[in-house]
Amino acid sequence: MYSRTSLCAATLLFSLLAGCGQRTVSYSRDVNPILQDNCAVCHRPGAPGFGASGFSVATYADVMKGTKYGAVVTPGSSVGSTLVRLLRHQADKSINMPKNYTIDLTRHENIILPGVDARDLPARDVELISKWVDQGAKDN
Repeated sequence: MYSRTSLCAATLLFSLLAGCGQRTVSYSRDVNPILQDNCAVCHRPGAPGFGASGFSVATYADVMKGTKYGAVVTPGSSVGSTLVRLLRHQADKSINMPKNYTIDLTRHENIILPGVDARDLPARDVELISKWVDQGAKDN
């Protein structure tokens, strides 16, 4: 019937192919929570990042609209997306994201800390956003 070698080869091939399946990244389930937890503090109407760039993460439409300078997401290309480059700290230090901030409890507002350094998002979060972009940056 089947030799042990061909059975092992078939099992290995099946395992490799099964690992190639890529889970669809969801904007609402995966990406939006990351943006809300890390970016909305500055990038929403009335916040300092919005004032400086015009970029809001309040809605999917806002993210896709981009900044006053143009789009930051290029659906299908994380390499060509400014958002991903900023999160990976592949741009000028002054515009890498997300910035460090603190909360002024007396004035109930967020204050971006002095300096140009951005903090690192967990690699898993950056990869999820990158995959979402590569998968077409869908509103799903």
